[in-house]
Amino acid sequence: MVDAVFQMISISTRSLGARFALVAFLFSSSVFCLWKSHWLRRRRRLSTLSFANPNPKPNLTAKIFFASQTGTSESLARSLAARLSAHGLAANLVDPRHYEPEDLPKETFVLFVISSWEDGKPPPNAAFLAQWLAESAADFRVGSLILSSCQFAVFGVGSGAYGSTFNAAARDFARWMKELGAAEMMPLWDGDVDGGEVDREFDLWSEGVLRLMKGEMSLGDVAERDEVEVLEEDVEYDDEEEDVEGAEDDVVDLEDIAGKAPSRKMKAELVNGHGVIKEMVTPIIRNNLEKQGYKIIGSHSGVKICRWTKAQLRGRGGCYKHSFYGIESHRCMEATPSLACANKCVFCWRHHTNPVGKEWRWKMDDPLVIVDAAIDQHTKMIKQMKGVPGVKEQQFLEGLSPRHCALSLVGEPIMYPEINRLIEELHRRHISTFLVTNAQFPDRIKMLKPVTQLYVSVDAATKESLKAVDRPLFGDFWERFVDSLKALHDKQQRTVYRLTLVKGWNAEEVDAYANLLGLGEPDFIEIKGVTYCGSTATSKLTMQNVPWHSDVKEFSETLAIKSNGLYEVACEHVHSCCVLLAKVDKFKINGQWHTWIDYERFHDLVASGKPFTTEDYMAVTPSWAVYGAEEGGFDPKQFRYKKERRHGPAALKN
Repeated sequence: MVDAVFQMISISTRSLGARFALVAFLFSSSVFCLWKSHWLRRRRRLSTLSFANPNPKPNLTAKIFFASQTGTSESLARSLAARLSAHGLAANLVDPRHYEPEDLPKETFVLFVISSWEDGKPPPNAAFLAQWLAESAADFRVGSLILSSCQFAVFGVGSGAYGSTFNAAARDFARWMKELGAAEMMPLWDGDVDGGEVDREFDLWSEGVLRLMKGEMSLGDVAERDEVEVLEEDVEYDDEEEDVEGAEDDVVDLEDIAGKAPSRKMKAELVNGHGVIKEMVTPIIRNNLEKQGYKIIGSHSGVKICRWTKAQLRGRGGCYKHSFYGIESHRCMEATPSLACANKCVFCWRHHTNPVGKEWRWKMDDPLVIVDAAIDQHTKMIKQMKGVPGVKEQQFLEGLSPRHCALSLVGEPIMYPEINRLIEELHRRHISTFLVTNAQFPDRIKMLKPVTQLYVSVDAATKESLKAVDRPLFGDFWERFVDSLKALHDKQQRTVYRLTLVKGWNAEEVDAYANLLGLGEPDFIEIKGVTYCGSTATSKLTMQNVPWHSDVKEFSETLAIKSNGLYEVACEHVHSCCVLLAKVDKFKINGQWHTWIDYERFHDLVASGKPFTTEDYMAVTPSWAVYGAEEGGFDPKQFRYKKERRHGPAALKN
């Protein structure tokens, strides 16, 4: 036929008969193509409808694919495989990284657990499979029936805070599979981590998949009714499975998420036509945080006792803030008025068991109530230390009246709309404020009233590495980051760049960090090695990512040199693997560092209501805290105990 076409075209176009023959041939070819397309669509619909009553045979194997960056989707997929196996259904777990997409047409049952990653794309381990599906669905040569023998279902893991990119990868996978002729066993299911209901949602979806594969329910049953209601009515739950003492399966992993548009679960519930404002802390989130020692306050705040507080109660030394700024660790309260955050940092100590969000959209508690409750809960935790071997009576009595508040727990305290009122209330009680923000809310930084010391987390120095380390929710995260640094420039009180060095992630960016110094010109630069919190599904960091103190010192000295004399290394705390750089022209007076704080003077200045600056409340740094001192930043008035199992039988006095 092709040869005939070429022969016909070769005929002189001056021949009217040849022209007529060519037109007739093209018309007949078009009719044939339209008929074939209609036939293929009809056959595809019939193929899909034929699955309305699935009745798989037990000897057939389901392939469970997981698209995961940090392990959450993989963990869910494993639980599904175990569930199917427990019911006599063969199931193989598949990492798409090791799968040949060309084998997909051979599969009978395919289940996807998909998390979205950057900009709604799938995680790297599923990138090639996604590319193959996308290209195949767009290629007319592949055909729309290539997966006609395949039945599938997709569960998406995502966060409502990302907006339109929520579960975009999951939606794409479902669309591509259907375009290639596969029959959808279950409607696309949203697992919304914001609500803390991922485990429950996945359980409902898994139960539906199980019943469909066993032939106990047809696709028509799901289509005719809301799938959530169908399964919730039919699935029984054992309350004991949700006990506080449960295993790590209850922990909601927010690392492996991306964004989404509001799902059924996120739509406002209506009562008499008015929206109900949700609480930030759901029962599952509360459960997870309480397991980590948090005392939850109201609906969105928390307080936690620090190990350094416990250490100084026993006279065993304070944290690096004691060495750098003179904080009394046994009188320091760690709290936050917002457990939600706009980042999902790879080194988060709390393993991302908190909510995420880009704006405040929850019920709001009064700042006075938060402060009262925080002090009350903190005091109760201090009282629990009474009678603990080594606790000093004087430190114990002092610890009952906190004098410092580190607003730096999990979450982003500056998101709280009433943060200024909360700060004022703390200052009214002569409690100093050390506030840490993650550099994503520059406008909030600008409107912030004076705090004792304002930190901005500078977790990376380039746009690419910041995206990899912090995994921010905002699309314009870099612009927000830069504006946040600039916002420090006009602050009259003490400001700090906080750098957390992670080998292989940001510890090699000293030149890029030096370029950021001029943006905010902070008073101090804290440089600390990342703390290893163990390997979990939410963190793939290992001890290889943790720098030695010598590495931190080398980085700090190099950064000081690159500042062209603007900063020098002032203090160190070897135990915390932390070094402090300070502005020379402000804090080095007659060759002596003045990094410590006169806290009473600070509170007098705040109470006066008059403008004041950093220099108005600084104090002399003791010799033992200065960089290079023999004590390494450990207060000689304290006793440092080394555990026998790690360091031998010695209990050493410094």
